[in-house]
Amino acid sequence: MSTQSPAKPLIGRVAVITGASSGIGAATAEHLAELGATVAILARRAERLDAVSSRIKKRGGTTLTLVADVTDAATVQSAADRVAYELGGADLLFNNAGLMLPAPVEELPTDQWRRQIDINASGVMNVIGAFTSQLVASARVRGVADLINTSSIAARNIFPNFAVYSGTKAYDTHLSRHLRVELGAKYVRVAALEPGIVETELQSHVTDEGAREWLAGAKETMEWLSPHDIAATVGFIAALPPRVNLQQVTVMPTRQAN
Repeated sequence: MSTQSPAKPLIGRVAVITGASSGIGAATAEHLAELGATVAILARRAERLDAVSSRIKKRGGTTLTLVADVTDAATVQSAADRVAYELGGADLLFNNAGLMLPAPVEELPTDQWRRQIDINASGVMNVIGAFTSQLVASARVRGVADLINTSSIAARNIFPNFAVYSGTKAYDTHLSRHLRVELGAKYVRVAALEPGIVETELQSHVTDEGAREWLAGAKETMEWLSPHDIAATVGFIAALPPRVNLQQVTVMPTRQAN
């Protein structure tokens, strides 16, 4: 008999969250644990992960901490092997690690280009490659599994100096559509989550002065989304009946026009 309840619809599920040391990832890990999931939290910063894990455990949740860099395929695979061995495999993957470094292309910030592509595109694929077999196996048993990729409204909209970041997010959205075709028949739901402006550490990483001014102006004209808003959206997607797949979800601040 199922132990799920309306208050804890994710009891019995194993969720892996990347980029879980702060921002959207940390908030989602805590929220999914509150909904009953066992959460495996993955990021590079061990101390930050320990703090997230401590908060979850204080509220009665169960966590597995995985220190890994998504750009290192071997390390990610080792993390996936731990999830399989210690938790029996993942049936919910929130592929969330990302980096935003806008700058004019003519300035040739090639190191920033490479870092964004490595994390936002190659890192996403490393995680998918490591965990897809677990999702498929779990879906075969449970009747459903979830792969949720964090994209952005930048995947479809135009923002000056965001060309490379936007290109990586367009990749994530289009990738998600293709994976839905491949995996949907195997009961793995695939969703691209496209937030507007969310107040996280991403803004603090921006070095381009023009982009910093644009973000500061946006902050004055609207209330940005919080990481908890995105966490609630992820929880909603994962708790839907197995027959329902929200393949693309855009979440915007009310006053953000595009």
